Amino acid sequence: MERMIEVCAGSYQDCIAAYNGKAKRVELNSALSVGGLTPSIASLVRVKKETDLSVICMVRPRGAGFCYEKADVEIMLEDAKILLENGADGISFGFLQEDGTIHKEYTKKMVGLIHSYQREAVFHRAFDVTPDAFEAIETLIDLGVDRILTSGQKPKAMEGIDLIKVLNNQYGKKIQILPGSGMNAENAKIMMNYTGVYQVHSSCKNYKTDVTTAKNGISYSYLESSHENDYDVVDVELVKKLVDSIK
Repeated sequence: MERMIEVCAGSYQDCIAAYNGKAKRVELNSALSVGGLTPSIASLVRVKKETDLSVICMVRPRGAGFCYEKADVEIMLEDAKILLENGADGISFGFLQEDGTIHKEYTKKMVGLIHSYQREAVFHRAFDVTPDAFEAIETLIDLGVDRILTSGQKPKAMEGIDLIKVLNNQYGKKIQILPGSGMNAENAKIMMNYTGVYQVHSSCKNYKTDVTTAKNGISYSYLESSHENDYDVVDVELVKKLVDSIK
């Protein structure tokens, strides 16, 4: 398989930066400050109109974990349907039980919906908080999931590289393994060469300033103090470096 980069995008502008940096696929989110939530339809439509990017859309209704109320699940399925009808090339999602195991019923419903549109079903890093990675991946394979985004059940993918290698060696012919968290131009090729994966997921993050973030003793900042007036964006030069690094 040809090596490729998926860029984690939080906006239309991030997708354009990824496209200009020669990435082939993005995971489109909103609210990356809480790990990524469902994006707007308008951002998806505009990206699909203006680029040839493959766009995987996050479907996640709130921050924190992945054990959802029935109403959340119903809304997630409806969000996924709307995104698919508006050109999403796949959906990234995750459903867990209270004990951290895969919620089979909800996952089966989501995979069935996605595959009815002939698109890709991606189980995101909810996988990384499951109690048994091998049981979880076998369940996801049985349910027809196409790809797993994972850091190898560690905070950063390079820390989980040994598990990623084992998962790819044992299951890579049945499900795609997409390492993510802390991936960059310095380590992407190392990850690929060591584990045998052909794709990585990266935020290629930099910062822009919005001077109205903190005024009159009121702050809407979500970053550390050195970036108090900033928000994070995809940096086109970091994308280019990452794409070039895996050649």
